[in-house]
Amino acid sequence: MAGSLRDRLIVGLDVPTVKDAEAVVRELDGVASFYKIGYQLAFAGGLDFARELASGGTNVFLDMKLLDIDNTVARGVENIVRMGVSMLTLHAYPKAMRAAVEAAKGSDLCLLAVTVLTSMDAQDVVEAGYEYDPHTLVLRRAEQALAAGMGGIVCSAAEASAVRKVVGPKLALVTPGIRPAGAERGDQKRVVTPADALRNGSSHLVVARPIIGAVDRRAAAEAILAEMANA
Repeated sequence: MAGSLRDRLIVGLDVPTVKDAEAVVRELDGVASFYKIGYQLAFAGGLDFARELASGGTNVFLDMKLLDIDNTVARGVENIVRMGVSMLTLHAYPKAMRAAVEAAKGSDLCLLAVTVLTSMDAQDVVEAGYEYDPHTLVLRRAEQALAAGMGGIVCSAAEASAVRKVVGPKLALVTPGIRPAGAERGDQKRVVTPADALRNGSSHLVVARPIIGAVDRRAAAEAILAEMANA
């Protein structure tokens, strides 16, 4: 799914209201063409906004991280397909992934498997009850996503190179936790610069705070695209 640099930069609309999101999209008109809508905005009217963006030809990444019984996941995916969005996340549990793939069959929706959240480190994974370290768990889930027929993987760019070796060249590899050179890490624990992420095999970069929180959002997005071009 990788195309031009603009198509590979996904701006996270991590803002509290649709009005705020509309302002971001206006400011980035002509610079960004792909937006992520997650829980915060989704539960404030963001799902209707996602439909509106998609109907106008804008790429939308719906970051819902679905996980439920097979039938519930399948029925949810069927309705999300009708929204016209480009990408949807699920937690990388094999049964849920298989149900989602079957439900999305024949559509253009790219299903993404969330491996290990980029806000989690080794201690967090242990605390959650997993026997694997984050790197091992990411690779295991990437293998399961590939076997299930998913369209891509969400992982840290620090693991992108290893994941790319597992899933091959065709799957989308979407990496959050991207921070431009010199930016603050925030609550992310496994972060990488835009250029390094692309070199590591990422197909799409998700950037929220460094753009949304910038005084000049347009300039911030253009600077990130320039970093990506240097890769």
